[in-house]
Amino acid sequence: MGVLFVLIVGLLAGTISGIVGTGSSIMLMPVLVYEYGPKQAVPIMAVAAVLANLSRILAWWREVDWRACAAYSVTGIPAAALGARTLLALPSHSVEITIGLFLIAMVPVRHWLARHQLKANLWHLAVGGAVIGFLTGIVVSTGPLSVPLFLFYGLTKGAFLATEAASSLGLYFSKSVTFERLGALTPDIALKGLVAGSSLMFGAFIAKRFVLHLKPDVFRLVMDAIMIVAGLSMLWNATQTP
Repeated sequence: MGVLFVLIVGLLAGTISGIVGTGSSIMLMPVLVYEYGPKQAVPIMAVAAVLANLSRILAWWREVDWRACAAYSVTGIPAAALGARTLLALPSHSVEITIGLFLIAMVPVRHWLARHQLKANLWHLAVGGAVIGFLTGIVVSTGPLSVPLFLFYGLTKGAFLATEAASSLGLYFSKSVTFERLGALTPDIALKGLVAGSSLMFGAFIAKRFVLHLKPDVFRLVMDAIMIVAGLSMLWNATQTP
């Protein structure tokens, strides 16, 4: 029943993230923490996120902006590995609190970024990749930060979804490799990640037909609700930890 619940939530999360560009990790992470604990949930989600981003790339392959992807990834990939190493040094209780507070804090941060209507170039993507990559290694999902960065660069709809996914793919792959080398990604955990990731992949392809019809206001409301609920869920799990 636990695996079935993960698959159902994963399908829903994959569909929503396939529409708005992020949110799969935010929605699925509390479920994985409940089922497997925070220390296992993080590498499981890293594997699942690789598949989720791969599916968005396949769905929008012709739309990828490879220059933007390269600028973001060249700094983001090593930073994600460093963040993953930092995460493994933290106690489980701290991991849950950190993730929960981060998700909730991203709501006002995202609104602040949107109000200032910043414009980004390739250098901004490189700097953002380093910062966001490190945070990705620690807090599971930094979509609320990477989404506005690529939007400020000028990407929209399919091009945005494909390029953000292609850029994030390298970060999550780097994170997964780091977990494997440090012994945190065992075959059992990898299998659980593949199972969760498969549902995210199906959701991404379901979402493609809805992308052109999503209104910006709906996008913002959905993301705010997902981040607040998921953040509160993580903090609740932390209070239940002995």
